[in-house]
Amino acid sequence: MPITTDFNHAATVNADLDRLVDFYTKVFDAEVTFEMEATPDHPRMVIFNMGGGSALNVFEVDADEIVGDRRRMNGRGPIDHFGIAVDSLATLEQVKERLVEAGADIGEIHQLGDIWSLFFRDVDGMELEVCAPPDPTS
Repeated sequence: MPITTDFNHAATVNADLDRLVDFYTKVFDAEVTFEMEATPDHPRMVIFNMGGGSALNVFEVDADEIVGDRRRMNGRGPIDHFGIAVDSLATLEQVKERLVEAGADIGEIHQLGDIWSLFFRDVDGMELEVCAPPDPTS
């Protein structure tokens, strides 16, 4: 049995933090729980409450400091993508509608093993995934 208890947070970098805050609050109802202005030794950052005890920490950096090509698998740096959990297929379908309204580049909802999955690109072109558990009646 693992000694760990859960997944705490993912951290990423971004060149336009205000735009990203707007996107995550509109699409996922994420809440900004912490915001820090840039200091000489630390970039501006926000922490989003993503629900279920998970957080997304985002650091604002100049675009030319972001390593990798976010649109090409295996070129994205050390984190290829991360998955955001929702409680049901119905919620996943609602998120898909919100992503369409936000102008996101999205795929189709499909099953990966026993979960429902939807890949999309956020406002920075970073590929992410939204996952829902299987229908309990199936």
